[in-house]
Amino acid sequence: MNYIHDTLSSLKKSSPAQTEFYQAAEEVLDCLKPMLEHNPHYHDHGIIERIVEPERQIMFRVCWHDDNGKVHVNKGYRVQFNSALGPYKGGLRFHSSVNASIIKFLGFEQIFKNALTGLPIGGGKGGSNFDPKGKSDTEIMRFCQAFMSELYRHIGPNTDVPAGDIGVGTREIGYLFGQYKRLTGRHEGILTGKGLDWGGSLGRKEATGYGAVYFAENMLKARGEEIAGKTCLVSGAGNVAIYTIEKLLQLGALPISCSDSQGTIYHYQGIDLDTLKLLKETKRTSLKEYVEHHTDATYVDASDYPKDGHAVWRLKGDLAFPSATQNEVTEADAIAMLNNGVYCISEGSNMASTSDAIDRILEARIAYGPGKAANAGGVATSQLEMAQNSSMQKWTLEKVDKKLRSIMCDIHKRCADTATEYDQPHNLVLGANIAGFCKVADAMIEQGTC
Repeated sequence: MNYIHDTLSSLKKSSPAQTEFYQAAEEVLDCLKPMLEHNPHYHDHGIIERIVEPERQIMFRVCWHDDNGKVHVNKGYRVQFNSALGPYKGGLRFHSSVNASIIKFLGFEQIFKNALTGLPIGGGKGGSNFDPKGKSDTEIMRFCQAFMSELYRHIGPNTDVPAGDIGVGTREIGYLFGQYKRLTGRHEGILTGKGLDWGGSLGRKEATGYGAVYFAENMLKARGEEIAGKTCLVSGAGNVAIYTIEKLLQLGALPISCSDSQGTIYHYQGIDLDTLKLLKETKRTSLKEYVEHHTDATYVDASDYPKDGHAVWRLKGDLAFPSATQNEVTEADAIAMLNNGVYCISEGSNMASTSDAIDRILEARIAYGPGKAANAGGVATSQLEMAQNSSMQKWTLEKVDKKLRSIMCDIHKRCADTATEYDQPHNLVLGANIAGFCKVADAMIEQGTC
């Protein structure tokens, strides 16, 4: 379709050097082609051109000083992409790789992910190229306070409600929330992922990982199988990976790997969750220490990874859960996984696979849950936290987990039904993109040109 090609070409001119954003936009728009052929009114209302442009982009300087008194300067971002369905919702990422392209791709993906949950939330994303690793608690606090001193002007409980992402956990959310309170004098639900004693929700920390497993559970159920007894490959060692591993163990599966920026652990007897939490949640140290606790585990240094991919995806397994970062699964990784017996992939990270990898996976017709569907459990539970805050209630973990499991089941059904409608029942990428797009686009049309 010419206007899709023209939209992507225009995007590259108006938003130069934003490779990740182009990749995300191209994936969505390519999937929409069969739907747009039968629904030309979306083109008539300019939805394609409108939906790829954020409603608002905020960039700002963040100045803070380290423990030696030296001043540092970082960039801060908040992209408020689409509010057709409700307040902007999406995490804050603190990582050295953060730039405008990363934030825009994440914000764009968030639009459709949030739409798939069925909850009244729009899409946004933010963050900074500040890296908390190696910083003291007081340095992280000073940075968060400086970051919020600008961001507070642009957020609110009915406007924009950020959450955490890579590099932003309960500690960082606490410092951000404290500064917001100081600046505004208000104690309200403007952030999710808060501490349990001051407005946080039980189950929020676990939600993205648990949700990715629940999505895999539904994909397997559709094929007459279950998770119990399956050997699972997991990448990452943050919240998503840790709680993916936890839920897999609860459901009787065997997760045998995890990874961080320095290397990969392979433990054929199953990852020891207590050791993983000790290293990553308590000590905040390298996974390399894991082998000191378990001599039967193997550690692969990042310098020894294959040149065309990641060590995790070269292991034999049944199910795979990419849970680290974008584009972590290359085409070579996808081929290796398929050759090593993987027949179900559920993405815990955003846009975990490259375009070429997705092509290989879809050609094989295995069960594949793209990030915008499979990792929607985190933002869904964030909205549940918002609901608890607004009603001054605190729900039990059982209630939150039950709602999360139901939401992930609904997301899978929405994606699967849409994929089947377009005669591609194996293609949940197409199903997720079309289902999410139509929900947002219909709301945009009903609200008029704005």
